[in-house]
Amino acid sequence: MASHIVGYPRMGPKRELKFALESFWDGKSSAEDLQKVAADLRSSIWKQMADAGTKYIPSNTFAYYDQVLDTTAMLGAVPPRYGWNGGEIGFDTYFSMARGNASVPAMEMTKWFDTNYHFIVPELGPDVNFSYASHKAVSEYKEAKALGVDTVPVLVGPVSYLLLSKPAKGVEKNFSLLSLLEKILPIYKEVICELKAAGASWIQFDEPSIVLDLDSHKLKAFTDAYSELESSLSGLNVLIETYFADVPAEAYKTLTALKGVTAFGFDLVRGTKTLELIKAEFPKGKYLFAGVVDGRNIWANDLAASLSTLHALEGIVGKDKLVVSTSCSLLHTAVDLVNETKLDNEIKSWLAFAAQKVVEVNALAKALAGHKDDAFFSDNAAAQASRKCSPRVTNESVQKAAAALKGSDHRRATNVSARLDAQQKKLNLPILPTTTIGSFPQTIELRRVRREYKAKKISEDEYVKAIKEEINKVVKLQEELDIDVLVHGEPERNDMVEYFGEQLSGFAFTVNGWVQSYGSRCVKPPIIYGDVSRPNPMTVFWSSAAQSMTARPMKGMLTGPVTILNWSFVRNDQPRHETCYQIALSIKDEVEDLEKAGINVIQIDEAALREGLPLRKSEQAFYLDWAVHSFRITNCGVVDTTQIHTHMCYSNFNDIIHSIIDMDADVITIENSRSDEKLLSVFREGVKYGAGIGPGVYDIHSPRIPSTEEIADRINKMLAVLETNILWVNPDCGLKTRKYTEVKPALKNMVAAAKLLRTQLASAK
Repeated sequence: MASHIVGYPRMGPKRELKFALESFWDGKSSAEDLQKVAADLRSSIWKQMADAGTKYIPSNTFAYYDQVLDTTAMLGAVPPRYGWNGGEIGFDTYFSMARGNASVPAMEMTKWFDTNYHFIVPELGPDVNFSYASHKAVSEYKEAKALGVDTVPVLVGPVSYLLLSKPAKGVEKNFSLLSLLEKILPIYKEVICELKAAGASWIQFDEPSIVLDLDSHKLKAFTDAYSELESSLSGLNVLIETYFADVPAEAYKTLTALKGVTAFGFDLVRGTKTLELIKAEFPKGKYLFAGVVDGRNIWANDLAASLSTLHALEGIVGKDKLVVSTSCSLLHTAVDLVNETKLDNEIKSWLAFAAQKVVEVNALAKALAGHKDDAFFSDNAAAQASRKCSPRVTNESVQKAAAALKGSDHRRATNVSARLDAQQKKLNLPILPTTTIGSFPQTIELRRVRREYKAKKISEDEYVKAIKEEINKVVKLQEELDIDVLVHGEPERNDMVEYFGEQLSGFAFTVNGWVQSYGSRCVKPPIIYGDVSRPNPMTVFWSSAAQSMTARPMKGMLTGPVTILNWSFVRNDQPRHETCYQIALSIKDEVEDLEKAGINVIQIDEAALREGLPLRKSEQAFYLDWAVHSFRITNCGVVDTTQIHTHMCYSNFNDIIHSIIDMDADVITIENSRSDEKLLSVFREGVKYGAGIGPGVYDIHSPRIPSTEEIADRINKMLAVLETNILWVNPDCGLKTRKYTEVKPALKNMVAAAKLLRTQLASAK
């Protein structure tokens, strides 16, 4: 019985790639240095999978930024502004597309389906001259082969690539991206030809878009694409991999009828209905890659339950055609539990990171083949039982409080227009008020202070003194820049979710449980293992200290319940919405304590609300109902003069704008500039928004500094579709990943642009 891994984390167990990338970007190391770190990591990953007994080991899943950008490079689909003149695409062009450079902005970045991973959105149109411009897929296959590992090269499938793209600037919005299929398939054929020549016997096409609600035209594109590739694929075993949701019935028929395809991979963790489709009908003689080990969470697999599922599938497809697999790439999990020396032993026994999931996949494959490791299965069963009956998981008072939420929609008593009037009388802000999203640059010195405090190398008094000094510096800078509503810069926080999770019950934390979010950015998701409550205030001390340093309004900064949920590894033993309501009640307590402490502006970030939206439309209304309700719970008890802000970033919000309005926040700041001001189109199309809104005026994920004129132009575009009295001026997102040498001039230009527009608006009256 064979085993397969869809993909593997690429940052390394100690974030080796992250540090190598940042060193290269800062000019401290060479391209060769970066390539060596990457090659060492790839070698280690391939060896680890081979040693575990994995038969189908992926290659070309190791991206320096993301796999969609790798495909853009492979196809030579470089937007003209980057000045690429043909030939093999190098790091300069590749990273300019991802991050921008001194003269041109980066391409848009958005979430990869419903995950916290991001990808760079291809910009395509009828005039793109596609060419084979990156041979990475072939070179990685050869690299593994030279190490004695025969891999399965992985490509983003041609249809999913086009469906994940957008029309380039200047191209009609209704341009059919799928019309480019005939232009990109010749390049796919070249890649396939080279892989065959290099000795590949299998190839994997990732086509996750097929789990979406696609019309017949889009489904036909899959049939057309693989019919066209059939002759090129002759002699190869072809796996089409799907993940993240059920495959709809019509899509399943289309998929399993594709020509030239040997095997189909399904997510049987999030796609339980797909299991019924397989049981009803599966094409004879084809391989089934059964994704029974969860690639998106860190809980140990219930091996007995998975084995039962696999036995049932074995009876349908045959013993020799069933392959045990992960549900999706392990990119979305932490790397190795072995590195967690400080985790509680009981909780640790409930977990499996990527390295352990590789072992689980192979243990299941061996058990199916008649070589069951009884001790391994017995330990797993004991851990499953321990988790089910552990008293630390359940808190009866928390469950009662969450249950009591039913029957109310938790709206504030006064409408937003009246609240904004009351808030303006208290805050006395100018038109086009300026603010930032929360965080300021996290300097080396600041990280050192936090690290030494955690290691008990400095006292609590020394730590508090150092953090207060940093807050004071950030406050003074904002006052010098003449920003209207200030933030304290969040110097006490390494991560916006981890910070809150550390102070809530029901959460556990890792030392090295890093997961890639985009580029070199890694996050360390908390683990929600039990019922959630707030034992003590979490931010009141720091917010009060910051407010005491200025006469200007100081925002209290909180992470919202939906974002804490979506950016954590969440318990899988109760519905997600029940856990979210528990978190909402904890944040509600914090909001009310901040208000009592004299904080008049409180921001409750819901950066990940859109991210959690189910991929299937039939499931979206229920999610949006409980997600929006959770946000309203947090602030339903404040007085009218307390201004509630929220923030969202790096997703497509246009399709949920009515749910955003229903959140009933007083002000929303929202990513806009990096996505070519796509957000503004909903207001051009007639959506009325009465609350305060701050579409981002510049992209903080690029080192590029926008000019005053550029920002003023953006504000003018906003004023064309939004009322002057509700518009705020702010960056796209928090500033923690930037340097002060970038932040100061960018914010200076932002404030200057707001003042310029205020003057122009005043003189126009």
